[in-house]
Amino acid sequence: MNAVESLSCQELVELVTDYLEGALAPADLRRFEQHIEGCGNCTTYLAQMRETIRITGTLTPDDLSPDAERELLALFSAWARS
Repeated sequence: MNAVESLSCQELVELVTDYLEGALAPADLRRFEQHIEGCGNCTTYLAQMRETIRITGTLTPDDLSPDAERELLALFSAWARS
């Protein structure tokens, strides 16, 4: 895909981690930022990802209830088995 092609919402979702880590190639960065400028849903998604990163960076094990911890561990175990 060349730099003049627009980025789809699905492609943006796939690139958001690299974008937030500053790891996008210049052409992809331009496409990403052009898409964000014109897509309210993806702008909201990006804001939600930034907020999630901000919040989860401040969680400690004591912030989880025992039920939440058990549920997360069960979900992770199920995912790891699949």
